[in-house]
Amino acid sequence: MGKTRSYRETLKETLADPEDAAEYLNAALEESDPAAFLLALKDVAEVHGGLAKVADTAELNRENLYRMLSESGNPRISSLNAILQAIGLRLSIAPEKPRRSAA
Repeated sequence: MGKTRSYRETLKETLADPEDAAEYLNAALEESDPAAFLLALKDVAEVHGGLAKVADTAELNRENLYRMLSESGNPRISSLNAILQAIGLRLSIAPEKPRRSAA
């Protein structure tokens, strides 16, 4: 029987790909639970150099970044945007439902 890999190991490998990281974060957003999204964002940041590197790249205080990405965190939109840019992603808005075509 082959060697099994841990969930975290597989997740880290997957989140290194920007497309997969974006899908992971979008899925977390769909949960409508801010804590779940912040945990997912922390997972992605860890894969992209760790929180210290992301904080440095985003020009944010490392301790504040840890607080922002905690379960009770509440980052400002500017901080969220800086974090996403630091890991190679961007904030985007999409319609909830597709438009109906005029018949």
